[in-house]
Amino acid sequence: MFDLDRWREIFQSINKNRLRSVMSGFTVAFAILLFTLLFGIVTGLSNSFKTAFSDDAQNSMEVRVRKTTIPFKGMQTGRKIQLKNEDYNFVGNEYESKIQYQSAIIYKNFTLKYKNEAGTYSVNAVNPDNQFLEKTIIEEGRFLNERDLRKNSKVIVIGRLIKQDLFGEKPALGKRLNMNGSSYLIIGIFSDEGGDNDERIAYIPITTAQMIYGNNDYISQIVVGYNPDLSLDGAIAFGNKMERDLRKRMNIHPDDQSALSVRNMADANKGVGQFLAILYALVILVGSGTLVAGIIGISNIMIFVIKERTKEFGIRKALGAKPSSIVGMVVQESVLITAISGYFGLFLGTYILTLIGDSLEKDYFIKDPSVSSGIVFGATVVLILSGLIAAYVPAKRAANIKPIEALRAD
Repeated sequence: MFDLDRWREIFQSINKNRLRSVMSGFTVAFAILLFTLLFGIVTGLSNSFKTAFSDDAQNSMEVRVRKTTIPFKGMQTGRKIQLKNEDYNFVGNEYESKIQYQSAIIYKNFTLKYKNEAGTYSVNAVNPDNQFLEKTIIEEGRFLNERDLRKNSKVIVIGRLIKQDLFGEKPALGKRLNMNGSSYLIIGIFSDEGGDNDERIAYIPITTAQMIYGNNDYISQIVVGYNPDLSLDGAIAFGNKMERDLRKRMNIHPDDQSALSVRNMADANKGVGQFLAILYALVILVGSGTLVAGIIGISNIMIFVIKERTKEFGIRKALGAKPSSIVGMVVQESVLITAISGYFGLFLGTYILTLIGDSLEKDYFIKDPSVSSGIVFGATVVLILSGLIAAYVPAKRAANIKPIEALRAD
């Protein structure tokens, strides 16, 4: 029940001891302020990592090849390693249960022309699954499909900025582009969260590129998306095994990282996760330590306040006040001071994060530093418990003192 008289007494006590009330609340406010700032910055770092990888699938693996740097089985260094369709098929067949998406890639640069407009762009020859591996967002039309590959179709999917460069505000879907002397039908227009560079790319069927621009079965890179049901450790083990098997298949020394390597997002995700976990742990440790210091400070001040009010408590008990009433009044006062101070620190912290958010992103790549609603709720619980802990023990001791002893106290 709401007791107006009790609250009036609490505010009178706070007003009478302003300096002590301010000092007792300062440590709590500082602890919450520090915790809010640190947690907000770590959250901003987490957002930066997410943004950095946002334009690619988080479960991707890229198989890359170059020249050998270690002699192996009588073969000299400097041997060029070349991926082929048979290697692509080997990966798909050998690890079918562990693969969600798969695409081969051939990287080319061509001049694309439409009427009087022309420009040189990156043209990637890919499989249909590349749409999901690159997180390509189809704005108009469609992406490549298996029928395009089977028929070696001269079709092309262009980025939003290529469309803007060559067509302006005019429609491009269904029009034909001239690429290296061949006419290609535009079947789709896409956007990409990766930004301008990723939106000035075009995609054609990999079979078409192999037939027209090489007359061979060479590919530049193999990209797979591992089964999302795999744990990070399972995905890392899968990537390591695929790397070992491909090295053995292509007669590459087991330690020759330059000749063949697998860039596994699972490694990056695990490293980022561990780094952020350590940062969050440090934030919680520092914030908790500061908050504990605040609780101790409030407790010490409450002991001093209660000692001053010992005679008052003795008179209250002599007039029939229950110990629980005295304990409740002291605890309410402590919780009130703690809650007000804590929320002041929380408000100040969130305001500072809002104020410096843009500069942090610009200078330190810390994106959208903020504190979640869950943290606010957690702070509420912590503040209430802190106030209870700080006041309960000294209040309980004062409430149990005998009236005659309380009246004799100095």
